This record gives sequence, structure tokens and C-alpha cells, in this order.
Amino acid sequence: MQAQRGFESGGMIKTFATTLQKQGVRGLYRGALPPLLGSGIFRSTQFAVFEAAYTFFDNRFGRYEIPLSGGIQTRVVLGGIFASSARAVIETPLEYIKVSGQTQQSWRLRHVYTGFGVTWCRTIGLMCTYFILVDSGRRHTPELFASPILGPFLMSGVAATLGWWVVWPLEYMKSQVQGRYGEREPVLRRMRRIVREKGGFLALYRGIGPGTLRSFIANGTSMIVMQQAQRKVTAWGLRD
Repeated sequence: MQAQRGFESGGMIKTFATTLQKQGVRGLYRGALPPLLGSGIFRSTQFAVFEAAYTFFDNRFGRYEIPLSGGIQTRVVLGGIFASSARAVIETPLEYIKVSGQTQQSWRLRHVYTGFGVTWCRTIGLMCTYFILVDSGRRHTPELFASPILGPFLMSGVAATLGWWVVWPLEYMKSQVQGRYGEREPVLRRMRRIVREKGGFLALYRGIGPGTLRSFIANGTSMIVMQQAQRKVTAWGLRD
């Protein structure tokens, strides 16, 4: 929907039907292998780096509460930036290979960091929003986290989805850059052109529907798995 010629105007259902008709079920899973193999790595890395940074900045500077933020500490934002940077390093090659597969193009090893800049900016916006919302949720609605399944699922799913809504224009640009769609041009110029030619600012939110569905389910589920894993590790005494 975002980066392949012939799919620029169709919605989610039309794109799904066209892909299924022309390429069969296999076409729906083009580019699935890289994120399937790598998502566990970059997700676990981002949480590990965040926790490490959050602990490292457990000092007066890190515990400083940002004015008008509802109690958000500096270390939450710093942890989000460090976690995003680590994730972008791992995720960019995976996304490049995925988008190449989805748009039926070949990829080259020397080009795997195509789009790193926009991926990094997108990930900082996404993960900082996510960690800020989860931190706020833990402090202001602790009863939600008392539920072992539903609470974490809803909190993580909602936080991640709102994060994606914030950065979706950059996700759109990342797909176009990595999919080698159109002319090579700076990201901001590309965004201005899309706004001008395709009906305004909301044109930058193309594909937000399927992105929202995927984000809510995937991130809600991953939080449940992570918390269950943490409980097991603690029960086995591996955190002592």
C-alpha cells in the first residue's frame, strides 16, 4: 500500500484481495521471514537496553521530573532514546529485506542500511512515546498492571499503537525509501510532495488501518510474554 507501484490508491481490503488474486496465499507472506526471525532479537534488545539505561541513570539527574509531564523522569526519555538506537541498528536491515520482498525486488548486502536515518527517527518517536505511556500507566493506574494478562496486554497494545500513530508519516517514508519508490529525494521533500499531490496531511497516514491492528495485537502479546518470562527468571533465582 505504501511502496509498490499499482497499489498506491487501493485500501486495505482491496490490496489484500488483489494480492491474493494475483499472487495467492504465498503473496500475503512475502517478506515475512526477516521480521519473524529478527523481531524477537530487536524487541528483547530494546527492553534490555532501556532497563540498563534506566538503572544507570538512577541518580539525581535521571530522577529529575520533567515539568508539565505528569511526573515523567529524565531517565525514561533517555532510556527510550538508547533503546531506540539499539533497535534501529538491528531492525533497519530486517526492514530493508522485508520491504524488498514485499515489493518483489532483489536486495543487496551493501544496501541493508538504506533508510537508517528515517528508521532511527521513527523508532525514537515510537519507543519514547511507548515507554512514557507505559511508565505513566504504571504510576497512575497500578491496578491495571495487577492483572497478569489483560492489564499488560491493554496497556502495551494501546501505548504502542498511539506511538505508531505519532510516527506513522515517518514509517510511510521509511517504506518508500527502502522500497525504492519514486525518485530519490530527501524525506521532508518527499513528505511535502505527498501532502501536495495526494490530498493533504492525512495522505501521510496511508496504511494506518492494518498497522494499527498489527501493532495492538503484537505489542499486547509481547508484553504478556515478557512479563511471564521475567516471573520465571525471578522464580528460578537468576536475577539474584
